[in-house]
Amino acid sequence: MVRLITHNLLACHVKGCDSNNFPLTFSDAEVEIRETEYNAEFLKGFFPKLEWKALVDSARQLGDVSLPETPPIDYDSNEEFLRALHHVLLEIHVQEGSMICPNCKHVYRIQSGIPNMLLAEHEVAGR
Repeated sequence: MVRLITHNLLACHVKGCDSNNFPLTFSDAEVEIRETEYNAEFLKGFFPKLEWKALVDSARQLGDVSLPETPPIDYDSNEEFLRALHHVLLEIHVQEGSMICPNCKHVYRIQSGIPNMLLAEHEVAGR
């Protein structure tokens, strides 16, 4: 499933596309909200791994504006912030659409919640 927790880790890997290849931009995204059990400790531990601006921009592309431009200093004790982060990272599921590289414009299709990250042989780095 394409959730923003995994999207925040994805970059384009087309041969020669090694700059401005993150984050992938959503296009024609169909979103489904699925409630997930809240786990504050998980969020606190995962938070330092996030590319914050990419997460906020991606959430806004999908119509969610609940995250602030910059995270609060007290993020690990701010319950309202952690719940908004939980929703954005774990409850927003992209079911259909595409992710597009901002550099080379390669399109990664999403069907039934599954992103197709496979590349054709001529697109694979190192070939």
